[in-house]
Amino acid sequence: MSGADRAEEPAGDAVTAAVPAGRRVHVRVPATSANLGPGFDTLGLALNVHDELEVAAAPPGEAGPTVRVDVEGVGAAGSDGSVPTDASNLVARALLHVFDRVGVEPPSVEIRATNRIPHGRGMGSSGAAIVSGVLAAKGLLAGIVDVSDDDVLRFATELEGHPDNVAPAIFGGLTIAWVDPSGPRHKQLAVHRGVSLLVAVPEATMSTSLARSLQPDAVPHADAVFNVSRSALLVAALTQSPELLLDATEDRLHQSYRASAMPQTSALVEELRAAGHAAVVSGAGPSVLVLSADPAARLEAARIVEEREGWSARLLAVDILGGTVEAIPTSAAA
Repeated sequence: MSGADRAEEPAGDAVTAAVPAGRRVHVRVPATSANLGPGFDTLGLALNVHDELEVAAAPPGEAGPTVRVDVEGVGAAGSDGSVPTDASNLVARALLHVFDRVGVEPPSVEIRATNRIPHGRGMGSSGAAIVSGVLAAKGLLAGIVDVSDDDVLRFATELEGHPDNVAPAIFGGLTIAWVDPSGPRHKQLAVHRGVSLLVAVPEATMSTSLARSLQPDAVPHADAVFNVSRSALLVAALTQSPELLLDATEDRLHQSYRASAMPQTSALVEELRAAGHAAVVSGAGPSVLVLSADPAARLEAARIVEEREGWSARLLAVDILGGTVEAIPTSAAA
């Protein structure tokens, strides 16, 4: 029985189970780029930039379980955009959400986070935080409740709202995500070895909620058909025919509507595409993802990026493992 199934049942034996004090787990989750141009809210790609956690369980105090979060790197205390260090931290919220869903009393937890994924740049930092918390809960619950991969996707989607970022963060590679009456689903695909990645990261940030607010409720029929064709072509380009990437990354559903909120991003995408590079807005932006069919083209795209003030080019690869969680032996944790 999955954790999700148990969560729908009346409280039973699972509620009386307890996570052993001192249990520790290590979690590693990749950044992601969603949409990939035409695949709005559907396609996602895992990137080889990772956030990591070490999570330790302790007995709840007299007032109940406590949460303490220590952050290094992006979002650390005292830095711009520092993140909460208590139960309101997104990682902690995701961890506690899983315990609530499976009907197990959470332990007190100490979370040590090493964050490398930029925040507010369209590289899936919030999705990675959610997946990190869900996987940490899965590791702490080992032997108590079986949290399956499908459960991980379900719980993460419940918090994120849509599966296009969390699916590649969980499973790695290229993912197609959708939702049916049973919940979120995914298909993982291997990316052609000839595809190389570049992410152009600006100093400026972008609010995902703002970007989504600019999206219209309806689009012209011709634009919808256009994107259906390009999305299908993009799957073929990424898995079999990288030479088709430029045509396959054309989009009429979302990028043009959001351009006014990030004019520098829009201008960079246009410049790169005019030079023959398959450039798209990464997620909700403002970063730009370039999908290259050969290393020389990627270096040329990086040169264009670096010539723009306030932008940096990061030469990346596809992460094929996705999120991982491993128990830390007691001797190693001491």
